Amino acid sequence: MTSDNRGQRFADQNIIVTGAAGGIGEAYARALAAEGANVVVADVNDEAGKQVAADIGGLYVHTDVSDVESAQALATAAVDTYGTIHGLVNNAAIYGGMKLDFLITVPWDYYKKFMSVNLDGALNVTRAIYPHMTDGGAIVNQSSTAAWLYSGFYGLAKVGVNGLTQQLATELGGQNIRVNAIAPGPINTEATLSTTPTSMVNEMVDKLPLKRMGTPEDLVGMCLFLLSHEANWVTGQIFNVDGGQVIRS
Repeated sequence: MTSDNRGQRFADQNIIVTGAAGGIGEAYARALAAEGANVVVADVNDEAGKQVAADIGGLYVHTDVSDVESAQALATAAVDTYGTIHGLVNNAAIYGGMKLDFLITVPWDYYKKFMSVNLDGALNVTRAIYPHMTDGGAIVNQSSTAAWLYSGFYGLAKVGVNGLTQQLATELGGQNIRVNAIAPGPINTEATLSTTPTSMVNEMVDKLPLKRMGTPEDLVGMCLFLLSHEANWVTGQIFNVDGGQVIRS
């Protein structure tokens, strides 16, 4: 495929990105729009989300991914504006500023809220959106290398995302809907820097084969590939994009 064609590979496609008001989700939204997609920016941060949508000529929809009615409202707004939905990126998560605690001690109410967003949110939004993928489509879930490494309840949520990805790929494959996940390693975002102690970040980076933190832009290529027709025979997979943090035989 030529670079000129690649530059518009999402022309006339309508793609929803949750958690797109900043960080990795914003990078996905901007990259998709740059390649021709009509992007729905879904987030709870109205000010930043509206700005991203305005910048890329997309639609902003206030969305709490843990709430069934909010997810349904997202689907309705997207369909009313653009019609058929071709792609969904389940990126929204509680991450920046999250509690650092153990599974055996984290307050139960916080744990339940955390899981309702970081795990159940992807399923909730998928349930609302997939009936509108009438021509088939692609879903990309945001996992993390935390699924392969000890990371408390955050890692547990990402293990769940991986399992959810494989189960949904099986259930939705007959409708020509592909479901995959991206598992980033340590990414240089405001959320990471505000959540993870500097000493821990430095230790992670020191152990990476590629001796640097990743950037949101390092993840964009995989996300766009998985949403594109280039990945038509790819589903139920979790792709580590992590600078070599996790190497499995």
